[in-house]
Amino acid sequence: MEVVAKLKREISRQLSGGSLRKSGRFSLRQASLDPRLGNASRFAFGRQSSLDPNRRSPVKELTVPENLDSTMQLLFMACRGDAMGVENLLKEGVDVNSIDLDGRTALHVVACEGHVDVVRLLLSWKANIDARDRWGSTPALDAKFYGNVEVFNLLRARGAKIPKTGKTPMTVSNPQDVPEYELNPFELEFRRGDELLEGTYQVAKWNGTKVSVKIIGKESYSNPDSINAFKHELTLLQKVRHPNVVQFVGAVTQHIPMMIVSEYHPLGDLGSYLQKKGRLKIHKALRFALDIARGINYLQECKPDPIIHCDLKPKCQKYFAG
Repeated sequence: MEVVAKLKREISRQLSGGSLRKSGRFSLRQASLDPRLGNASRFAFGRQSSLDPNRRSPVKELTVPENLDSTMQLLFMACRGDAMGVENLLKEGVDVNSIDLDGRTALHVVACEGHVDVVRLLLSWKANIDARDRWGSTPALDAKFYGNVEVFNLLRARGAKIPKTGKTPMTVSNPQDVPEYELNPFELEFRRGDELLEGTYQVAKWNGTKVSVKIIGKESYSNPDSINAFKHELTLLQKVRHPNVVQFVGAVTQHIPMMIVSEYHPLGDLGSYLQKKGRLKIHKALRFALDIARGINYLQECKPDPIIHCDLKPKCQKYFAG
């Protein structure tokens, strides 16, 4: 507990001076997605993301806060419309696509504020026109929401995409209420050309690791019983951790489509394995049976509420080597 308290104090100290620099233990992207940091003290720009449920009104006058790191200096200059200041920082080596704790780039900020000259400057430095912040908003969406028509048209002319937005039945109004298991769907890399088919399992990469992704069908969004069952499943998955049970990685509940992300096993489920290999040798069949029994026993021994698997069949059992 003492270590956790010290870590929280250190994070708060760094946040008070701007955004966290990348390090091996705590990255900018992790910080931008961590709902527990929602109440931390940090410098706020005039306008927030068009999808931020807690948007703030524009700030008439801005003064340069002390001890800003390079990323926050860039975003501050962009917010103020200081094209010369932005260009000087970029020439000094500041990454044009640097992000703050909310995953916002300088292009997000100027799209909200409507500084056309700064937008052109950032685009000339290869700013990412489709960058998404923690709410999934892009610069083009922000420009459209705040009525900055010239900026919006400029971004569209450069090929900016306008992603579809929509709320899920589990969307929260306060970012601090986002579940701890929530994953950023834009960090899930599906194979190019793959269509996200609802009600199926698909393979993706998350932070360089292959994962299995279950896409939740949209027809269940309007069914209270289905949503309650989904919430209950997520509650159970968070509790389970055993070598013979597929590991829960996280879920997407704040964006459409909703997804459950779990450990990936390249050999598939036991049913598929049996179809491919045919009759098993006795020692391998016993090993598989013991692995399944250990996993089921773990679930039934969970305290204080045992978990009963009501649909045990080969197609449900992932193959575990060794």
